[in-house]
Amino acid sequence: MRKTLIFAALLTLDTAAQAQLPDLRRRDLQPPQQPALQGIDAARADFAAQSGGTTVYFGAEGVGLTVPARTILAAQANWLRRHPEVVVRIEGYGDSGDTRDHALAVGARRAEEARSYLVLLGVPAAQLSATSWGKERPGLGRAVTILVR
Repeated sequence: MRKTLIFAALLTLDTAAQAQLPDLRRRDLQPPQQPALQGIDAARADFAAQSGGTTVYFGAEGVGLTVPARTILAAQANWLRRHPEVVVRIEGYGDSGDTRDHALAVGARRAEEARSYLVLLGVPAAQLSATSWGKERPGLGRAVTILVR
């Protein structure tokens, strides 16, 4: 009898406490709500500001992601996961001293490396596209640019 009374008292206290406190477990499972971005220019500006920029540089040896590149891509991945409605194009560039074909191939590998890393970090592949400019757009050698479309 005594155990039943203690159990009933604890159950009453637990019910009262749950009624007064928000359900933190349910709230923690929900992703944070982001306000809708108003237009492409706002999305581009917010992406650049929140993720540390739009250009990711590769090491001198070619297509491997550097630690700073991985840091920027991680910030970009966080932003992209919060904004699944935004699609981005990853543009890879070749080195200026390469032949045209080699520069296109290197640019494509760099763009794909960045794209694969973003997918690894949880960005849906459908949200990303990759292309190479090779030497067509000089001045951005050893880099990829992430452009909000």
